[in-house]
Amino acid sequence: MRTAALRPAAALALFAAALCASRAEVIDDILGSLSRGVSFLERQHEHINLDGAVGFVMLQAELKEAVRTWPHTDPVSWAQRTTAVALLNRLDQSLEKAVAALKLNDPKYYREFEPLLTWTFWMIPREWRSTDPSLVYPSTLTSECYDEQLSDKCLTLLLGTWKMNGTPCIVTKPCRDTMTRFGCPHYSLSHQLLYFMIGRMRGCNNLLKGDTRASRANMTEQNYQDIFCSNMMKANQDIVANGLTEQTVDIFIENILICGLTGFSDFHKTDWLQHILRLQDDEVGCFGRDRSFVSQIIGDELLEQLQPHRRVKRREKILPDGCSSHMTAVAVGALGGYLSFHLAEQDITKRPLS
Repeated sequence: MRTAALRPAAALALFAAALCASRAEVIDDILGSLSRGVSFLERQHEHINLDGAVGFVMLQAELKEAVRTWPHTDPVSWAQRTTAVALLNRLDQSLEKAVAALKLNDPKYYREFEPLLTWTFWMIPREWRSTDPSLVYPSTLTSECYDEQLSDKCLTLLLGTWKMNGTPCIVTKPCRDTMTRFGCPHYSLSHQLLYFMIGRMRGCNNLLKGDTRASRANMTEQNYQDIFCSNMMKANQDIVANGLTEQTVDIFIENILICGLTGFSDFHKTDWLQHILRLQDDEVGCFGRDRSFVSQIIGDELLEQLQPHRRVKRREKILPDGCSSHMTAVAVGALGGYLSFHLAEQDITKRPLS
């Protein structure tokens, strides 16, 4: 009788051990990919643009939090933490060089977005939530809602970098109306979420103050984030269902990065992680190298015309080895988010809210 009673417990123990082993393998894959990504930054730190640097700074924040809170309860996990510490040290050194190069090569853009280049700006989720399919728009626009100039202007007003010693957390009516517009697709949608996320991390309160629309009277900033990420989830599901293409993979990864950093756990799907890992170039460690080869062959202007999901912020840079600066940035940031999520899964207090 006693032996029979122990069997379920033994089975549960085996299941738990298998789960831990599986999670350890995933973390190994993530750390290996990130190591190759940092090697890429070490070689290309003089050439990477600001958008690219921001993605690596997000990763820096994610790694620092991971190292600080790592649940190193066994030799395997302890070894992984040691790997993460070494990786972080390399990243710190390379980013310092990359940011110095940015300040020299693109001083205006650097000044406008300098706060985003400090890892302490970025907050790592401590609690998780899930998207809500009922919040998906009945229909969306077929083209972007606004351009990069308006997006940049609204963000600099939040950051206080719109002029020297500028006042932060300024919300103009055009910015508020644009960033709360429903039905925006693609990068317009992701940058609406980015606007609210940066506002929160900058410490801005009352982003919705002055909105007199009766239909939005009870809306909160969290409500908007729920709506945006629920629609970004639907967009990603559609992208996967239709098959990832060179035109959709960048926004697919960006959605994972931004919604993951906002605290939506359901973006960290295992099959989506595998999609990202497969996109990495084994030779140089970047992401999006194939797309750049296409642009070199047929020309950037023609490629721009062929892409239905053109970026809001088009300060893309194809690096000397043919890599996409933006896609590499969002990929390493997204992988850092996956690492944070898998580590948080070992702490029941950080499980998704129900």
